[in-house]
Amino acid sequence: MAHRQHQISTPDATQARRVSSRLPASLTASIASGLLLGACSWIPGSHFVGISETSAPAGGSIGTVVADEPQAALVGHDVLARGGNAADAATATALALGVTLPSRASFGGGGACLISRPGETAQSITFLPHPGTSKGGDRPAGTAASLRGLYLMQLHYGTVDFNDLIAPALNLASTGITVSRALAADLAAVRPALLADESARTIFGRGEAATLAAGDSLAQPRLAGFLERIRVAGVGDLYNGALADVYITAAQKAGAGLNDDDMRQTLPVQTDALTTRQGGLDASFLAPPADGGLGAAVRYTTGASAQGTIAAWRASGNTTLAAAQAALASGRSGGGSLPALPASTSFVVTDHSGMAVACALSENNLFGTGRMAGSTGVVLGASPARTPQPLLSASVLRDQNSLRAVMAASGQNEAADAVGDAARAAAHDAPIPHEGAGRINAIICHGNDSCRGVTDPRAAGLAAGTTNDSAH
Repeated sequence: MAHRQHQISTPDATQARRVSSRLPASLTASIASGLLLGACSWIPGSHFVGISETSAPAGGSIGTVVADEPQAALVGHDVLARGGNAADAATATALALGVTLPSRASFGGGGACLISRPGETAQSITFLPHPGTSKGGDRPAGTAASLRGLYLMQLHYGTVDFNDLIAPALNLASTGITVSRALAADLAAVRPALLADESARTIFGRGEAATLAAGDSLAQPRLAGFLERIRVAGVGDLYNGALADVYITAAQKAGAGLNDDDMRQTLPVQTDALTTRQGGLDASFLAPPADGGLGAAVRYTTGASAQGTIAAWRASGNTTLAAAQAALASGRSGGGSLPALPASTSFVVTDHSGMAVACALSENNLFGTGRMAGSTGVVLGASPARTPQPLLSASVLRDQNSLRAVMAASGQNEAADAVGDAARAAAHDAPIPHEGAGRINAIICHGNDSCRGVTDPRAAGLAAGTTNDSAH
């Protein structure tokens, strides 16, 4: 791969590079044996550089990150401040969420991202786990899809080396995080089931019968080893190399029912976004197979139930963008209902150039299977063959080439309705509603240099936005 435009390092990059000396033995051996196997995934000539060598904008808005978990939002904003664009910051945020919110965003799950740049057709990248095909597993898991999807997004739209964006997450796993209110609430919700798994209990337990609480420290050295291996050998090693063997072996021991072919065939899907124009605004939404975008788009254009729209869509068997675009143009919704859907998390990012990224991530269940893939420290996502598909929903509004709003939501069954309602409000310069179970992360703009982040006041997320005042 050609060398990227520039690179970003955190102040702790040197410490992150030294993590390999503290890796679990199985991953240390895997790194040594897999350097040649993963050579095609490694980025030649990559190196870490200091802050002074990056090119952050001289003045105006640096950008904004809004996420459900504060430490991950700060990681993304730091990338913006050091000269990365929205795709770089979104990638770093998602990688950090794999460490700070492993209940909803572990590397064993998947998700979808909407990418919008001024003057271009917005793109939808969906990276959903595949069900395992091996027989006999007592806790079926889905394949780990997130890393391939994030790599594709950052390869196409980012400006820095992917390895640099792994470093903050690696450092958080190695040195430890402070358990946030969001993670503590998820731990409390699944405490008995999670503590039944020895590996999970070792990481997330507090004594024999309790889980970590908000404010506790959480270090994940095995997960740090996994991320170091990705940094050294490349993302492809998890799907085609020695790390794939390590991961599959550990997953099989955890009853996941995964095999090498399952991992190799887990590929992200990129298409044009689902789009509509109304009231002088161009609106883009996640496209199938992330069908929460269709529900949100119908809610935005007609006010009809997003859940009813998605229930009818799933019953129809349609899967293509063309069919979704036709359904949106028809204005028809639907009267069906959905079963209880899996938990998810969302975040949104803008940068100084007007680029916007909105993502939703899920493990098909809170803490996925409730088990970990052994020495990798990765929480295994639940098999999509055993759970309904989560509602992954996001939208971007533009007025000609100026950004008006970017939003994404969690909230299980009500996520798509929440995005549709937020988009309707933003289109009319009204406050974002915070009702029902939907939880919105949004950035509202009046021109690309005047944006503000909006978190749900009922949640515990963070909006991190900075203006570089050096020009004033």
